Amino acid sequence: MLKEQASGDKKTTAKQPAHQSVYRRLRTGILFGDLAPGQAVTIKGLTDELAAGMTPVREAIRRLTSEGALSMLGNRRVIVPELTEKCIEQLDFMRQSLEPELGRRAAQRMTTETLDELKSIDDTLNQAISQGDIKGYLTHNYRFHARLYASADAPVLADTTDRLWLKFGPSLRVVCGRYGTLNLPDKHAEMLSALETGDAQGTAKALAEDVHQGMLQVREALQATRN
Repeated sequence: MLKEQASGDKKTTAKQPAHQSVYRRLRTGILFGDLAPGQAVTIKGLTDELAAGMTPVREAIRRLTSEGALSMLGNRRVIVPELTEKCIEQLDFMRQSLEPELGRRAAQRMTTETLDELKSIDDTLNQAISQGDIKGYLTHNYRFHARLYASADAPVLADTTDRLWLKFGPSLRVVCGRYGTLNLPDKHAEMLSALETGDAQGTAKALAEDVHQGMLQVREALQATRN
């Protein structure tokens, strides 16, 4: 599970301090649903999965707990919190407040190089969708949005948005399991067309629709698992 992600991150984390490397690997595992909502794991189990010492794992858990990505249980266990209806409603509101604004700002600052990079990521994402590759979909969908938001030159908004993704990201795995990759909302083509013409409002509109449709599917998928 997490060991596979760890090997993929080896080159990028080799020079990082142990606690930072473990944090990034565990955060990535949560973000892409390797740890499912409601799944409790032991701290000892995480040290084995990550092949890491107890101290860096505890530090990573502390940071992720403060970010709302994990919750502490008794008996040295942690859990990825399950989203409640109220949490989904608030996440939808916050995402629709922040992400369209990031898209609008990104459109105003878009360069040919960044647009080409976004198109390349989206091509890889489309391949994952057509192949039913859930991990690929989750990874490249996040990469697309993260790259777009990074180009907005609004680090406070982008950082806040990234923390929101950490809260709902694990539930996207549930959505993929229910709907499959071919039935997931994808407004990236509309976003890219708007970005290519410098249409800031069109970019914001496509993002708002993408966010809202995605959160509706999160709500429906989680409701189905509880019934």
